[in-house]
Amino acid sequence: MNKLKIFLAAAVITFTASTASAQKTGYIRVDDVVALMPETGKLQGTLEKYQNDSLQPRFNYTLSEYQRKDSIVNGKDSLKTPVAVRNKMREEMQQDLYELQNWQSIVQQLMQAKQENLLEPVYRKAIDAIQAVAKESGYAYVYNKEALLVAPTGDDLLPLVAKKLNLKLPNNTNNAANTGTTPPKKN
Repeated sequence: MNKLKIFLAAAVITFTASTASAQKTGYIRVDDVVALMPETGKLQGTLEKYQNDSLQPRFNYTLSEYQRKDSIVNGKDSLKTPVAVRNKMREEMQQDLYELQNWQSIVQQLMQAKQENLLEPVYRKAIDAIQAVAKESGYAYVYNKEALLVAPTGDDLLPLVAKKLNLKLPNNTNNAANTGTTPPKKN
C-alpha cells in the first residue's frame, strides 16, 4: 500500500511539474502600448491648453497682485492705509513673491500631476487589454519587460495587444509575436 501511495505522489508531482513548465510566458512594456494609443497623442495638446488657460493666467494674476500690493504698501499714499492692512499685505506679498520665484518648480509639479491624472485611464485601458490578450492566448505569466534581467523563453505581446486595441505598430516593430525570444538583458 505504501508503494502505491509513493507512486501516486510521484505521478502527481511529475504531472504538476510538466504542466507548470508547459505554461506560456510572455513579456511587454506597458509604456510601448501607451505610446501607440491615440489618446496619448492628444494628451500633449490638453497639457498645453491647461498650461496656457490655467497656469499662465494664475502667474499673471499673482504678479499683478504683488505689484498692486507693493504700490499700496510702499507707494506715496502708503500712509493713508492703516498699519494692520499694510502688515497683512506684506505677509501676502511674501507668499506671492515665493510663488513667483518658484514658478517653474510649481508649474512642473502641477503639470506632472495633471499628466498623471490624464494618463491614468490610458494605462488602465492598456493593462486591461494586456490581461485580455493573456487570457485569450493562454499566457499564464506576463512579465514587465523592463524588470527582467534573466528570463525564460517568452513571447513579446506588444503585437497582440496592439491588434486588440486596433493600434498601428511602427515599421521597426515585428507584426507577430516572437515565439522563443527572450527579453533583452540589462547590463
